[in-house]
Amino acid sequence: MTFDRDYIYNFIESHLKNHVDIPAQGKLKIEVSPIDPRISLQPCLSPLTANIPEKHNGRNVNVKIVCPDDESWYLFIPVKIQTIVPILVTRVRVSKGTLLDNSNIEVIYKDSGQIRGTVLTDPAIVNGARTKRNLSQGSAITNRNTCFVCKGQPVNIIAKSASFEIKSFGIALKDGVLGELIPIENKKSGRIVQGQVNAINQVVINL
Repeated sequence: MTFDRDYIYNFIESHLKNHVDIPAQGKLKIEVSPIDPRISLQPCLSPLTANIPEKHNGRNVNVKIVCPDDESWYLFIPVKIQTIVPILVTRVRVSKGTLLDNSNIEVIYKDSGQIRGTVLTDPAIVNGARTKRNLSQGSAITNRNTCFVCKGQPVNIIAKSASFEIKSFGIALKDGVLGELIPIENKKSGRIVQGQVNAINQVVINL
């Protein structure tokens, strides 16, 4: 069988998509370097194979294409790989204390190698959170620059066990993000309790 260059490019892309780990919701962006036009592609009776070096930096890979015929031949083809993942960013410049919603945030795909820290990806979860600092347009929404429960703001408190649930209100004594334990002053009793942030302006206490 005779192979043209496009066949080999597509073969490499397909192989990489099946053999490179991709983060949840992530995508691969693959750029195959053109084969030197001076190279004449020889026919191959057997199916081609592709090999990725065990040690590579994950971004620049030399893929080895092999024809495993008795008279075998091989090619090394450089490939650039980008893993792009969805992240939430600001659509516009926003000031400290701004309420986040679909008018000022959006999901974009970005090279995972350029992402620092824990980024947020779901607009539905972030809607109603507030910014803790001024953010320029295109800034990533992270746990560090956002509060789901903000210091001094009213908070719903849900104290629950396997058999019952009690709801009350309090004031947050500290900024908090999803999953974080923060102190809350119960408005009715005046007691300070530790609640785990589980939604916008809400904490849960497991009894």
